[in-house]
Amino acid sequence: MNRNEQKILALIERDPYLSQQEMAEELGISRPSLANLISGLIKQGKILGRAYVLPEENAILCIGGANIDRKFHLKAPSVNGTSNPATVTRSVGGVARNIAENLGRLGHSVQLVSVAGDDPEWRFIEEVSSPYMDTAMTKALAQGATGSYTAVLEPDGEMALALADMDIYTELTPEYLEPHRSKLMHAKLLAVDLNCPKETIQYLQGLAASSQVPLAVIPVSAPKMDRLSDDLAGVSFLILNRDEAALRLGISIRNQTDWARAVELLLGQGAKTAVVTGGKEGAMAGDENGVVHFPAIETKHVEDVTGAGDAFSSGLLHAHLAGHDFRKAVQLGMLNAAKTLASSETVRPELNESLLIKELEELK
Repeated sequence: MNRNEQKILALIERDPYLSQQEMAEELGISRPSLANLISGLIKQGKILGRAYVLPEENAILCIGGANIDRKFHLKAPSVNGTSNPATVTRSVGGVARNIAENLGRLGHSVQLVSVAGDDPEWRFIEEVSSPYMDTAMTKALAQGATGSYTAVLEPDGEMALALADMDIYTELTPEYLEPHRSKLMHAKLLAVDLNCPKETIQYLQGLAASSQVPLAVIPVSAPKMDRLSDDLAGVSFLILNRDEAALRLGISIRNQTDWARAVELLLGQGAKTAVVTGGKEGAMAGDENGVVHFPAIETKHVEDVTGAGDAFSSGLLHAHLAGHDFRKAVQLGMLNAAKTLASSETVRPELNESLLIKELEELK
């Protein structure tokens, strides 16, 4: 055992009813880091699972994908049927995981609920993610591979080909989540992406409605929109782009009238708040008080579009939880997305709550 693990056991022996937050503060480490150390001690058999901590309430639970993202950058235009010289970069991704990191950097207590392979890819994701979230609720399966997304990019940055292996998320079933029902019902917020099966989305909608826990649903791509139920009851926030909204509703979105109507239709299906993003054209957002168009925030330099949508969702959800009004929540989401577009990282490393507020004040 390392020194921190020894200190944890000493604290538990002294007071087995300390909360994780109290233990983390006494040890001078983050609560997610403490949770991962405790998870390791359980696996070692040093802790037998008795009441060593009180139940943690008011955490944000992010449910869905945690992937390895690989990008192959071609040195010359692609040629089919032969080997193409390229450089490769590796990073962590997944909508749920990205949102969890954004919210963790913004000061929230976050738990990642996913499923992965028992492989080096998951261990890399866990290492990178653990400073910002508790990964103890993610199970590594002996059978199956950690989700991965691989993109082949032309020299000008355009995508030549993309490959996604997300089969493992079929294991994110209601049965997988049921043992965590108590934590789900006492969460501050549930954020789920559509890597999860349709029956899991329906399970979370019912649980959120019965326990009055806010539920945010964030699609992953247009082909996965069929995992969203016809009835959106229980969905507090539905955040999607125009292509996803058009597919969901079976309509064309050609102008602002169509765009606003799309938001109204989503609200009519039961979502309490619906946001349809439109890239450089901004976002259309609505709730019971009506539908409003928000112009885009200008970004002088776009480094990488990866993660911008997740940054928008995170900024909006953070602002809501922080007590800001609807308009400011959308603005903070758009600001976080714009700043992420200018970053080479999927989640910008300088992000924190005070910086985000300062950036909004500078924008005004």
